[in-house]
Amino acid sequence: MAKTVYFIRHAKSSWKDPSLDDFDRPLNKRGKRDAPFMAQLLRGRVQHLDAIISSPAKRAITTARHFAKAFDIAAADIHERPSIYEAFPEDVLEVIQGLPEAWHTVLVFGHNPAYNSLANMFSQEPIVNVPTCGIFRVNTATGTWADFDRHHGQLTEFHFPKQYFS
Repeated sequence: MAKTVYFIRHAKSSWKDPSLDDFDRPLNKRGKRDAPFMAQLLRGRVQHLDAIISSPAKRAITTARHFAKAFDIAAADIHERPSIYEAFPEDVLEVIQGLPEAWHTVLVFGHNPAYNSLANMFSQEPIVNVPTCGIFRVNTATGTWADFDRHHGQLTEFHFPKQYFS
């Protein structure tokens, strides 16, 4: 059975408090607007979801919680993966390649620049930027997570808040 990953970049974060460590930055006003909106948008497109995986950084896990709420998944059921924070694309792929085979559709919350690189790895057209709360879908027909890589996946959807908000 095919495997599908929705890569979701965290929503817009706040730089209001310069004393905060990067890891601890919360969502700003726009991020708090965009995350629930994009979660509902995705909820209307996804029939079945097996898991939500996220970087533990505050802005990523907070974004993931908005999506969990939209999918009626308990926040405690979000799988945090520290290797997604400050990751290279290969680190994110390694997380995906180790997923349980019983899962077929997952959401993975992370950060740029890795997400820009991943989008371009799977896209036929260049993607200059995956904006905050941007979502891109990658499908693979291989049927196994271990084979999820640039040779077996294809970007099939790309959504971001500015497509819906001016």
